[in-house]
Formats: sequence, structure tokens, C-alpha cells
Amino acid sequence: MAFEELKESTGKIQEETKAYVESTVEYYKLLGFKILMKSTRMVVRFILLGFFLMIAFLFGSIAAALAIGDAIDNIALGFLIVAGAYFVLILLLCFLRLRFIEKQILRRFSKLFFNN
Repeated sequence: MAFEELKESTGKIQEETKAYVESTVEYYKLLGFKILMKSTRMVVRFILLGFFLMIAFLFGSIAAALAIGDAIDNIALGFLIVAGAYFVLILLLCFLRLRFIEKQILRRFSKLFFNN
């Protein structure tokens, strides 16, 4: 009799362990899906925002170059001045190596992945 009870208890433990493992796997699948969707949404939002900002900067740069060119009576020189301003900005960004951008990105992704 004791052996039958032990055998039955062992069977129940195996079934419950199997159910626990399956539910844990399902939980982590859902958690992974949630993180993947948040990341995908953030990347798509960043790409769309970047695209529209790039278009706005392009038209703004063309307008600024034409305005400068009209002011100095040389359109080509207006475009060169705007291009030079962007070149100086790029050099400043490269030499200063702005680490706070990397820190902000790391902070946001850390909140996304580890606070769930």
C-alpha cells in the first residue's frame, strides 16, 4: 500500500513539474514577444521620426542656402557656406565624442529590458 501511494505521489510530482516547466516556457515566450514588440515599435518610431526630420533638415538647408546665396548674390557660395557649417558641426561631434548620447540610449534600453 505504501509503495502504491509513493508511486502515485511521484506521478503527481512529475505531472506538476511538467506543467510548471511548460507554463514557465510560455511565460518567457510571452515576455520575449513583449520585449521584441516594444523594441520593434521603438525602432520603427525612430526610423519614421528620423526620416521626417531628415526631410525637414534637407528643405531647411536648401532654403538657408538659397537665402544666403541671395544675400551675397552668389547661390553656389550660399550652398558652400551651408555645407561648411554642417562639416564644422560634424567635426565638433567627432572630436568631442559626445558620450551622453550613448548613455541615454543605454539608459532607455536598460529600462526597456530590465524593468519588465
